[in-house]
Amino acid sequence: MIVIPAIDLKDGNCVRLLQGDFERATVYSRDPVDIARRWKEGGAERLHVVDLDGSRAGRPVNGEVIARIVRETGLPVELGGGIRNMEILEACLDTGARWAILGTAAWKDPDFVLEACRRFPGRIMVGIDAKDGRLLVEAWMEDSGQEAFDIAGRYNGSGIAAIVFTDTKRDGMETGVNVESTRLLAEAVRVPVIASGGVSTVEDVRRLRKVESSGICGVIIGKALYTGAVSLEEAIRAGRA
Repeated sequence: MIVIPAIDLKDGNCVRLLQGDFERATVYSRDPVDIARRWKEGGAERLHVVDLDGSRAGRPVNGEVIARIVRETGLPVELGGGIRNMEILEACLDTGARWAILGTAAWKDPDFVLEACRRFPGRIMVGIDAKDGRLLVEAWMEDSGQEAFDIAGRYNGSGIAAIVFTDTKRDGMETGVNVESTRLLAEAVRVPVIASGGVSTVEDVRRLRKVESSGICGVIIGKALYTGAVSLEEAIRAGRA
């Protein structure tokens, strides 16, 4: 199971939000590229990058920084944030990102997601962001009114590379990953699932590793890496044990 450090970009900085709230942002670095290099040196094999500004604007905002992260680390990047149509998708992939994560579009425009999978096979992921089981969209500001698992099931057999599943109530809170919900989702779909939101200790990685056979292929760690609550090197070892 791969451990994936998160880099969230806002106003050109590396930040972490509490439960996706833009008003509760902590700046951890003014140089996201330096952070990316740090994670590479710590053993990261992939990076999870979110253009937070893009998620609100509905278009890429931090493309130049993302391109530098890709170029200067050489690591594969999964990129999300405001990807709503083919033009924006192509712009995001032009940064050098290996995968694009489609979130709101997975709910609002499934035909676009399916076309993206056909045009860019193996390079499209779907982001499922849930609160109490309900799908949140538009940078987590809107309740879709639909069950998250129902949306995830829509993409069985579509050719998406993975589902990134985030428990938004836990994201940035360091309260522990929602292992049970992640396991249930992984068992309900025929797509690899990447867990996200709430990792607080390396024990969260070990707990996910124990249910990896359900279809969980990775875990994203954000705030806990920045605060030092989790060592990247130790988390990577736990993911491989």
